[in-house]
Amino acid sequence: MHPRNIHNDSYDFDALTKAHAPLADFVYQGESGRQTINFAISEAVLHLNKALLKHHYEVPEWNIPPNYLCPPIPGRADYIHYLKDLITETESPENIKGLDIGVGANCIYPLLANKIYDWKMVGADTDPAAIASARVNVKAAEVLKDSIEIRRQHNRANIFEGIISVREYFDFSMCNPPFHTSEEEAVKGTLRKLRNLGNDSPRQTKKEIVHNFGGQANELWCNGGEALFIKRMIKQSVAFKTQIGWFTTLVSKKDNLNKIYKQLDKLKATHRTIKMEQGHKQSRIVAWRFL
Repeated sequence: MHPRNIHNDSYDFDALTKAHAPLADFVYQGESGRQTINFAISEAVLHLNKALLKHHYEVPEWNIPPNYLCPPIPGRADYIHYLKDLITETESPENIKGLDIGVGANCIYPLLANKIYDWKMVGADTDPAAIASARVNVKAAEVLKDSIEIRRQHNRANIFEGIISVREYFDFSMCNPPFHTSEEEAVKGTLRKLRNLGNDSPRQTKKEIVHNFGGQANELWCNGGEALFIKRMIKQSVAFKTQIGWFTTLVSKKDNLNKIYKQLDKLKATHRTIKMEQGHKQSRIVAWRFL
């Protein structure tokens, strides 16, 4: 992970359970002799996140509705740290303002961005329930109310239009796009993930599988998957090239990079790719701007 990421070390479960007592019910000693949790149990991951946010980021209350995506906080923090390196190359390090496309019910990127670097953030989403939950998470921490704003995108065809006002400027935009191309693909991916975590029961129903993993349709899949979503984002970014310093997005599938580069080159955008690693997982940020 990024060298500034405080999650480079193993979880300190003694400190985490002290910060959030309900986590203790899910902590056990693993085969290595270290304390851990079963990451295939959604409730265990939820309470781990609550503990991490309380202990490391002074976020007193955080929650998500049932079956919504429960994000891995170390990986989300990594994106924020790499963004810091990117935007300070071209922008003033003071008074940074960012836009999170697809903020989700968890609102995790705006929360971390504000707590780590004191950035002001706007989070946008199309899902009314996600919007309501994100606003509750912001309101729960009194100090965040003037630093994070949640806006609803009413037109699913638009990404930036309808969110960014005429004279508004953002130092960056960020996005964790829907990964899969269909529900079937998402379920297969979830089964594979659960097997890797040691939960390979063949008797689980589709409903149980989705519940254990977490995530609504708009969080996990869309027509064409992440490649088509990102290509659409690139096309729409041209109209806002003077209002966003750096456009960025996560790209989970390495095979999608050539399609994305082709679209960026076609529109004459300057771009770069930032590699990220969390354990065995490899991902990357693609960033672009128009000179």
